[in-house]
Amino acid sequence: MLIYVNGQYYSEEEAKVSVLDHGYLYGDGVFEGIRMYSGCIFKLREHIDRLYDSARAIMLRIPMEKSEMESAIVETVRKNGLTDGYIRVVVSRGVGDLGLDPRKCPNPTVVIIADRIKLYPEELYQNGLSIITVPTRRNLPEALNPQIKSLNYLNNILAKIEAIHRGYEEALMLNQEGYVAECTGDNIFMLKGKSLITPPTSVGVLKGITARTVMGIAIDMGLEVREERFTRYDLYTADEVFLTGTAAEIIPVVKVDDRPIGDGRPGPTTWEIIRRFRKITTEDGVKI
Repeated sequence: MLIYVNGQYYSEEEAKVSVLDHGYLYGDGVFEGIRMYSGCIFKLREHIDRLYDSARAIMLRIPMEKSEMESAIVETVRKNGLTDGYIRVVVSRGVGDLGLDPRKCPNPTVVIIADRIKLYPEELYQNGLSIITVPTRRNLPEALNPQIKSLNYLNNILAKIEAIHRGYEEALMLNQEGYVAECTGDNIFMLKGKSLITPPTSVGVLKGITARTVMGIAIDMGLEVREERFTRYDLYTADEVFLTGTAAEIIPVVKVDDRPIGDGRPGPTTWEIIRRFRKITTEDGVKI
């Protein structure tokens, strides 16, 4: 595997970032995860826009234009001979000293990795996922806005640890008011009748690119799509539930806190959304 680091390509063994990089020391940086399907980098420009928005929000100057970033991502994929896989783009504050001061980091670090990923075992995509609510609450938007895809994912990792220790693959996170927010790396949707509902960003969730794609698919299917606050009770009594994310794609949820959702199997609307999503993954993006 060849990895892009600040304009050069290195093998996995040779690719290095300084221990004084503030991305390593403090999680001071931003990232994007991007999928590619059959030679198409899905929603590449939307991901690049979000990366630059995240960087702007933390006053981090990415040392290349968007068009240069796009070219670097495409070239990294080509050098690795991939047509299907996952791309991780990381921009950190760069090398500084042991203090917090970002002014001590004159040159941001840019890393691009293209590889393969499988977030959950295949049988869970077929049979559905069981999730559990964990004690760790989602970060307050006023403390760290979830629209910033920062390198500090400790909030999510702590929730993931709690789920794993209780025998689950994924955790459901609530916000400080007790409303459903999201899972550790995925947006959550529930179907009630002909309405597809997902939490609004105001409860502390990322505006997911896959989630937005799914909302468009649902509208085309004639569903009413709503963003509104809801509680675990609403999930327990939903007809269908599923998660969305770049790495996770779309995965059905068949149990929440040991309550079966619907008849305890992935529902027909979820399967139809998955089918339509798979169809457009090679149509909406940048060809390699």
